[in-house]
Amino acid sequence: MNAEDYKEGQLILIDKPLDWTSFQVVNKVRWLIKKQFQLKKIKVGHAGTLDPLASGLLILCAGKFTKQIDTYQAQVKEYTGTITLGGTTPSYDLETEIDQTFDISGITSEEIIAATHQFTGDIQQQPPIFSALKKEGKRLYEFARAGETVDIPKRDITISEFEITNITLPNVEFRVVCSKGTYIRSLAHDFGKALNNGAHLSALRRTKIGDFSVENAISIEAFEAKLTEETAS
Repeated sequence: MNAEDYKEGQLILIDKPLDWTSFQVVNKVRWLIKKQFQLKKIKVGHAGTLDPLASGLLILCAGKFTKQIDTYQAQVKEYTGTITLGGTTPSYDLETEIDQTFDISGITSEEIIAATHQFTGDIQQQPPIFSALKKEGKRLYEFARAGETVDIPKRDITISEFEITNITLPNVEFRVVCSKGTYIRSLAHDFGKALNNGAHLSALRRTKIGDFSVENAISIEAFEAKLTEETAS
């Protein structure tokens, strides 16, 4: 492909590494394209944020395909990950330290599997305060980091599948298929409550967006090598 191909529009499937923000991936890919083809500018955006502590499929739209971002964002998503029982964190994941611990000795595998039924179908979910959602012109995480409490309205979401794939307490591995706007961190937190316990999300990987799979995604390094090959041929 050449510069015009990217300007006309390309979908780039990236397997986002841990500790990168989605914005950092976009910036890196944009910079690589500009550098490789000596462009002054090229539009690049992502179709659905992944937290820094999550890995997996990130759809990037380049050139004219940035107009289609909303279409890809709206598609159903699949995640795999690990919920750790016995402790909560303010961010609902490992971004913050455990603030409360619970005894998990009485929890059975049957109870864990049964609890998933409370979260399938059309449900309401409260987003975590450590999120980029805006309220009164500020990001929610700004309120959280300032130690301020804020009312966060619940949102309508759909979870079509919630499967427990392995239980090795305190860790519970899962697979979830859900709608746009679902926070898996909130799901982990609420799952702990459903078991009269506490829980947080300790690992997360996005595996699918619509018909797109992480199996077809490439690393940032592989994308850079692909660009080099394209311009050399």
